[in-house]
Formats: sequence, C-alpha cells, structure tokens
Amino acid sequence: MTQRDFVNGATVTLAGFPTDSNSSFVRGPAKAPSRIREQLWSEAGNSFTESGLDLKTPGLLYDAGDALLNEDEHDRAIIESTIGELLDAGTRVVSLGGDHSITYPIVRAYATRFPDLSIVHFDAHPDLYPSFGGNRFSHACPFARILEDTGVTSLVQIGIRTMSAVQKGVAERYGVRVFSPYELDAVIEALPNGPVYVTIDLDGLDPAFAPGVSHREPGGLSVREVLATVRAIPGTVVGADVVELNPDQDTGDMTAGVAAKLAKELVSRMVADARHGERT
Repeated sequence: MTQRDFVNGATVTLAGFPTDSNSSFVRGPAKAPSRIREQLWSEAGNSFTESGLDLKTPGLLYDAGDALLNEDEHDRAIIESTIGELLDAGTRVVSLGGDHSITYPIVRAYATRFPDLSIVHFDAHPDLYPSFGGNRFSHACPFARILEDTGVTSLVQIGIRTMSAVQKGVAERYGVRVFSPYELDAVIEALPNGPVYVTIDLDGLDPAFAPGVSHREPGGLSVREVLATVRAIPGTVVGADVVELNPDQDTGDMTAGVAAKLAKELVSRMVADARHGERT
C-alpha cells in the first residue's frame, strides 16, 4: 500500500527523517524524530494547541512514521519522493529532522507543486555554503542548493548570527533577506505572501531554550519570538520542518519539548490556513 492509502484525508501529516550523515561536527540528530514524538504525545501536557485545536481530532493529523533511510547519497531521492507522495495524497507535511540537509530534497518536492513558493528560515547559521568539508550536501549547504536548483521565489532568514564572507556573497547573489536577532521588528515587513515553507533549525533559538543541538550559538531567539513570527506570516504555510535536535546534547528532553511545541503550533497554523483556503 502507498502513503495515499493511509493518509485518509488528513489535513497535516508528520514525517520523520532520521538522518545525520551530512552533519559536520557531531552526529546525533538521526535520533531526534522519535524523541520529538515522545514529547508531542507526552502526558506531561495535552494535545491542544494555543489556538484551541485538538491534534487528536479524527482526520486532522496523520503520522507517517520515519522514512527508511540508508545514510547515503540515495536518501535525498527517498526524502523527495516521500514528501511528493504525501503532497499528492492531498495532505500538508510537517517534517521532523534529522539534520538540516533534509530541507533541500523536501523543498524540491514542494517547489514542483507550489511554483511561487517562499521560504522562512529560522537559524543561527545561514547554511549557504556552496560546499562544506568537501560535501555539497552538508547541513551547512541546503539553501545554496535550494537557491540554485528549485526556483523558490524568496528566502527570508531570521536569527542569523554567524554569517561568513562566502555565505554573504551567496546571499547577495540571490537577494536573500537576512535578519539578525536584533532586527525582529524589521522581519515582519519582509515576511512573504503566497505559499510559504517554514524551516526551523533549533540552534536558531538561544541555548537557554534549546541546549540540545550540535552547534550552540548564544544570543539567539526565544521560543515565543519564533512562534510570534510564524503567526505573523501573511502567506499560506503549506509545509514546515523542525531540524537539528541532538538528543545526546539535550538536558532532560528540554529541547525535544521545544521541538514538539514548535511542531504542534506549525500543525495548528497549517490547519488554519488549509481551512481558510477551503472557505475562499
């Protein structure tokens, strides 16, 4: 049976991509999807979002489980085809990483189905290296690949505080809008209309909120700042991912809980946008 047989009309689907073969420092994010799910459904909280949406409402949210990845160069095709099949089944997808390399094949699948797609990207790092450590598909490179290959309409990066000269050159070449944590007031007017894909690297948050990452970068965003910015997006959020949780670096599943919170509220936003689209 295919994913189409199982989705059964769910508005949003969770999909896990447990891979960290393209990580550049320490590995561990491959362990993240299961930890995020544990926190998402933990009895420490409940299934309601801040808008009052119950994620356990029948037909609302489907969990496709984790893709069967091999930790090799064939995984990109597996990720892209998995997302494409889910989108063709009529659902929208919140993906659980894994490292940030998963975003490139995910966006490839989205861009072919949403020709005017824009990206809103939360991160400490711009991930715009043409190549890193000899790897063009490193988790430090996904947005260089996306910009050169997918034809996305715009890329807005938020929380950036490690921009190198090489990455600055790529950003300027493609007209990327880059905002540091000091510039959140200016971000609002740069947020895109049309179909929007949201990608959240957990190291975009300050380590005080999300210590369980491989590349801690002090001086980042708060959970509330990320949620408020997602809420302010004027376009329609059609897809999202939460990446770079490293459970081996976490403290008491604190970051896993943050990842689950972000995933929950992304689902809520995507359901609201889908329902609005049905009404208009």
